[in-house]
Amino acid sequence: MTAEPSTVPSVTDASAFAGPKERWIAMAVLLVASFMNLMDVTIVNVALPSMEAAFDATPSQIEWVVAVYILVFALCLLPGGRSGDILGRRRVFMIGVTIFTVGSALCGLAPSINALVGSRIVQGIGGAMMIPQTLALVPALFPPEERGAAFALFGLSAGLASVAGPLLGGVLIGADIWGLGWRPIFLVNIPVGLGALFLAMRFLPKVPRREGMGIDLIGVGLAGLALLLVIFPLIEGRQLGWPLWTFAMMVSAAPAAWLFVLWQRRQAAASAPQLLPAELLSNRSYVLGVFLTAILFSGIPGFFLIMALFLQNGFGLTPLQSGLTTLPFSVGVLIASAMAGRLGNRLLRQRITAGAGMLSLGMMSLWFVVGSLGDTLVSWYFIPSLLVCGIGLGTAISPLFNTVLASVKGADSGSASGALQAFQQVGGALGVAIVGQIFFSRLLGVEQQASSVAHDAYVRAFTLGTAYPAAAFAALACLVWFLPKPETAAR
Repeated sequence: MTAEPSTVPSVTDASAFAGPKERWIAMAVLLVASFMNLMDVTIVNVALPSMEAAFDATPSQIEWVVAVYILVFALCLLPGGRSGDILGRRRVFMIGVTIFTVGSALCGLAPSINALVGSRIVQGIGGAMMIPQTLALVPALFPPEERGAAFALFGLSAGLASVAGPLLGGVLIGADIWGLGWRPIFLVNIPVGLGALFLAMRFLPKVPRREGMGIDLIGVGLAGLALLLVIFPLIEGRQLGWPLWTFAMMVSAAPAAWLFVLWQRRQAAASAPQLLPAELLSNRSYVLGVFLTAILFSGIPGFFLIMALFLQNGFGLTPLQSGLTTLPFSVGVLIASAMAGRLGNRLLRQRITAGAGMLSLGMMSLWFVVGSLGDTLVSWYFIPSLLVCGIGLGTAISPLFNTVLASVKGADSGSASGALQAFQQVGGALGVAIVGQIFFSRLLGVEQQASSVAHDAYVRAFTLGTAYPAAAFAALACLVWFLPKPETAAR
């Protein structure tokens, strides 16, 4: 990617539309696509135990179902946004929706766990092409005075997706439609995707392309290699008995990452496309902020992965009961997000520390909750801890993003924002690998044990698994004070 911001040209009129009705129909299409992608992330967690049973999958295969989507989405997010600049946002949005819908169909029809993982790669590519265009098309739909309300709807959509995903997943799996079990959680995307495509052809505007731009494919490859060298051994190492080459792979990730940095600097010197602008890589405040963002989001997907397995495999809850048990977390995020909007840019680092601290305390309080369980799980015991965790996450996200991006010059703001979202996903993939490794290492052979022994094993595994998120959030609460004050961060 080049060092220019990855945004559409300023389009302030909506003359292509007859009136507000058409503009808001187009906006609804963008919101549906965003909602579909976000809900797909949350809905899968509830279905993991059902997939594990249906395919007799290994723990590492189950981890890949989650991690591979996050990883591919992260790697393709920046080039996906740039492809909209090059080919046209409307076209790339429609291509992304098509690929995502096809990937969903392949997931729903997957004959094996390996086919499901491969289909999740297709989904991740489609999502990474589709999502950057949703925000970027808003300026082509609305004049400046109406854009604030439009952008606010994306936040509402994200909150609703986080709530609806576990519930809808539980309902669909519990209904066992036509004996399909977990498969409808993916197949439901097919009519939604087709409807979005039809309406996009009719209502989305054609934004002019930006000439003379390119995609840094070598940068994409180097970034992907560095991440794979870390994530693959973390997920597969336990299953393979930790041979020497798994440690060699993880050590090799450092020189691969350095090669990526050198390549970006070379591209910048030659005025060639860069995946991540070299100017950002030399901005210490931004690099530290991206690292802290990855830490924050490394604790979330892994937590929900082991939470679903703990509730369903460990204590026999149904997918719907599991989704309802974790619902207070999503409610907490919604509550805190609404409050964050009123605080604006005030007390940013204090709010990050408070939010991260609440997340860490909430995770640690879960140790006492699961430690008090006998052979029967009582869902309402989890409400206070999960609500505190959700409020903590909702409190920390917005001020962290604001603080990190405050260190970036205006010319790099678009690329910085896209890279920040990509590293958010990278943190999630790493977290799944780390938390999964800790959790599953405590469950070897537990399926053959008596139920009381199995319950104890799942309690120990869950307690150890949540130790990583608790420690990561506590570290974030302290490290955020190494970031400069937002008003003095810009270099």
